Amino acid sequence: MTDHYNSLGLNSAATLADVKKAFRQNASFWHPDKNATEQAPARFRAVQEAYEVLSDADKRKAYDDNRRRNLLDSPVDTAREIWKNYFNPLL
Repeated sequence: MTDHYNSLGLNSAATLADVKKAFRQNASFWHPDKNATEQAPARFRAVQEAYEVLSDADKRKAYDDNRRRNLLDSPVDTAREIWKNYFNPLL
């Protein structure tokens, strides 16, 4: 499961204004026309998808509910995903 908040560099308490601002910044940075790295197209798509979900109140509520449910249903997978997304880049 993709962490849309992580894709935009936000936490789950972010406001709609925070989501819009983070989207504009990340979309500009990762746009394939401006960023020649290999991961730019994939990161740009992830930013777009995150914005589509987090900027719509109904989609965001469903996403947040699903996130909470996944934390409870699969703690080992959740811990593995947290390690991969947050700690590996630091090492």
